[in-house]
Amino acid sequence: MDYKKTNAPLNTVTRDMIAMAEQTGNVYETVCIIGKRANQIAVDMKKELEKKLQEFASSDNLEEVSENREQIEISRFYEKLPKPTLIATQEYIEHKLYFANPAKERDRLND
Repeated sequence: MDYKKTNAPLNTVTRDMIAMAEQTGNVYETVCIIGKRANQIAVDMKKELEKKLQEFASSDNLEEVSENREQIEISRFYEKLPKPTLIATQEYIEHKLYFANPAKERDRLND
């Protein structure tokens, strides 16, 4: 996923959870959906960062470790990105998330 193109805010924003819950009809279900997506984003971001930093890994002694400008720039880039929760919330607001509740689907079929 390209996190540069997200239009999620960099700072925390107060949201009207009742209005956000219109898609699901339940505030807690909405929070759960956003939370699960935020976890997925965090794992993806961590893997991507580790992959990029792996290029700089070497088997040198700890005493010989030197600062690498590229490594510092990569770390700064990831520090400046919006937090996974903010990205997930923005995706939810923009209707970019697909979610389904199997229990609700079963209940509809049984009715």
